[in-house]
Amino acid sequence: MARKVSIKSAADIDMARKAGALAAEVLHMIAEHVRPGVTTDELDRICHDYIVNVQKAIPANVGYHGFPKTICASANHVICHGIPSAKVLKNGDILNIDVAVIKDGWFGDTSRMYYVGQPSPLARRLVETTYEATRAGIMAVKPGATLGDVGHAIQTVAHREHFSIVREYCGHGIGQIYHDEPQVLHYGRPGEGLVLQPGMMFTIEPMINAGKPQTKQLPDGWTVVTKDRSLSAQWEHMVVVTDTGYEVLTPWPDGFGSYPPIP
Repeated sequence: MARKVSIKSAADIDMARKAGALAAEVLHMIAEHVRPGVTTDELDRICHDYIVNVQKAIPANVGYHGFPKTICASANHVICHGIPSAKVLKNGDILNIDVAVIKDGWFGDTSRMYYVGQPSPLARRLVETTYEATRAGIMAVKPGATLGDVGHAIQTVAHREHFSIVREYCGHGIGQIYHDEPQVLHYGRPGEGLVLQPGMMFTIEPMINAGKPQTKQLPDGWTVVTKDRSLSAQWEHMVVVTDTGYEVLTPWPDGFGSYPPIP
């Protein structure tokens, strides 16, 4: 039986906001290290040391259902849950880094895309479209809206560019539980699904493929790739429903760069 979707108090939201800020800070910190010639293992080590030694927080992924590393590092046709390794990044790669931290019992969870050197035009269009879709989903969040509204906003952007939505993996409730109710699908029909209320907290994290939506899990039990080996991209933010709309709990410390801001 599914757990009920919890409503967070102002004090709860403040705790989650602090954890979310730390997770976003990790993604900001690691950006300068993402370059041709670096291994994803090295990126993992840097993130682990920063979380433990600088932030005095706990890397949430280490040991989670047996996951061995601090970050998920998913390059090119890897959709999600890529395990950091001795794999060397090369010019033109695209990389998603997904990080979660625990601070004072609260989880912060976020991911973003990085270019390794100069990406191809298709890779850049995929990454930018996936960001736009994530932004559209977030901006659909408000009291009285539904999760179907959020999913529809995301899929509308992806399908406009003839990209596909991964359906097997979704966003999730978060707080003092890493993966909680509700499940947040990245496709849907307007007006359907859970009606949003102030205090609901969850992630929005669409995975969008340049090719077909079908996925395959590798024998390591974690890494998920596109079945047709097409490129895949993902962004993730934690949001909470407010009285008037939403608040992003994982804002980037450096702002939005060349990407359109999430108001």
